[in-house]
Amino acid sequence: MLRVVRWTATVAAALLVAGCGGGSPTGGRDEGKGTDPAGRNGPASATAAPARPDLPSSLTSRRLEWRRCGATEDSAAPGDAWRCATLRVPLDWSKPGGTTIGVALIRARATGDDRIGSLLFNFGGPGGSGVSTMPYYGAIVPALRERYDLVSFDPRGVGASEGVRCRGDRDIEAAEGVDATPDGPAEEKAYFRDAADFAEGCRRAAGRLLAHVSTTDTARDMDLLRQVLGDRTMHYFGISYGTELGGVYAHLFPERVGRMILDAVVDPTADTVGHAKNQARGFQRALEDYLRSTGQDPEQGTRKIAALLERIDSRPLPTASGRKLTQTLALTGIILPLYSESRWPRLTSALKSAEQGHGAKLLALADQYNERGPSGRYGTRGHAQRAISCLDDKQRPTAARTKRLLPEFERISPVFGDYLGWDTAGWCHDWPVAGQFDTPGVSAPGAAPILLVGNTGDPATPYEGARRMADELGRGVGVELTWKGEGHGAYGNGSDCVDSAVNAYLLDGTVPKDGTVCS
Repeated sequence: MLRVVRWTATVAAALLVAGCGGGSPTGGRDEGKGTDPAGRNGPASATAAPARPDLPSSLTSRRLEWRRCGATEDSAAPGDAWRCATLRVPLDWSKPGGTTIGVALIRARATGDDRIGSLLFNFGGPGGSGVSTMPYYGAIVPALRERYDLVSFDPRGVGASEGVRCRGDRDIEAAEGVDATPDGPAEEKAYFRDAADFAEGCRRAAGRLLAHVSTTDTARDMDLLRQVLGDRTMHYFGISYGTELGGVYAHLFPERVGRMILDAVVDPTADTVGHAKNQARGFQRALEDYLRSTGQDPEQGTRKIAALLERIDSRPLPTASGRKLTQTLALTGIILPLYSESRWPRLTSALKSAEQGHGAKLLALADQYNERGPSGRYGTRGHAQRAISCLDDKQRPTAARTKRLLPEFERISPVFGDYLGWDTAGWCHDWPVAGQFDTPGVSAPGAAPILLVGNTGDPATPYEGARRMADELGRGVGVELTWKGEGHGAYGNGSDCVDSAVNAYLLDGTVPKDGTVCS
């Protein structure tokens, strides 16, 4: 079972999804000139900041050993321009002098002489590997690389950074047969038993780490990285979940915020149930936009898809591989192409095939979302996603509460409502560590302007979240830019207006007017 809010679900195919941008952060202020650790001229953001007094010098003065990158679990070794290193961070930030763990890094140095500093990317998830994704993304943002060192990382619990694998491949495939929208007592029991088994697997696999993979932990890791890289302020580009991470960083270290862009913005005011309702609205909205694009009436098209899913629930569809397309896998296959308008034709073809009784095309889309390779090997992004979000989220809705909420979820979306409603109870069921907050703290009084980019057709992070993030960051900090488009994310998704505004902000420090709309 994978939670729907993911940007990295579509980035694995080397940015086949047009929809997410890269950028970097900006304070909108003149930072003057200084000298970076390599001795080149650049803004003062490249000069080392004083170490925080509560951190031991063994952490803040450590030199990173940059070496040629090797292949990762899901990508080949990148080109010669890229170098990798490991940053040692405290396992427990309340004990900064105690046990440390490794955070995997990747960097390509700026190509031009007028260097601004480091630009740190988080591509979302949570659970997405920045080490695997950064080389693909770096190839499409050469203008940013002229002025910035492009840097990304695998957050703690992810990929090469003490990554968590809670379940083996055979068990993952078997769990795909569990109905994520249980219809009766037997299916409900199987649903919650599977959730508890997954939680126990995470407890065994991660051990002490499971209580230290929160968004707050990672934000503190980022500030240590800023110091070790020698940057006075944090220049940052966060996408999807990366926007929540950026907001938490700004809350903790408002004086350290440099040029910061948050694209596909998570609503920081939504709790577990509110977030699920937001996504039900967002995916229903995207589905209706897709249906209009094919000449269908959105209401009638929605009813047709809901009826198809009901039939598949009763009788899963066959495929040539021998695997069955279940209702849950079919729904997952519908979700993936809604992340990008460029994939809508694949959705049309897959739905047509399913209506004719063939499940292979929807299953292929579901496999891509679930990170299932041709050999039957699954990625671990969903494991890290669950570990991080369940440590963040304090709420644990019960089955009884979920059942009371289901009619409202179904009114919001006849297609996605049941799935997202049940997810509120199943996602962190029987989790072995308590969650940390109902909603994340992101207020950042005194921080430099932070540019928030919202897309009106975004399914996973509905565009209303950008305004709410702006309000929570505080007056004079959150600056909203809206694009009337489709897909998850706006920068690099085909809007010259958005791209120009973001580039002007990152490269020149020009802050657009709050409320600017690109149509």
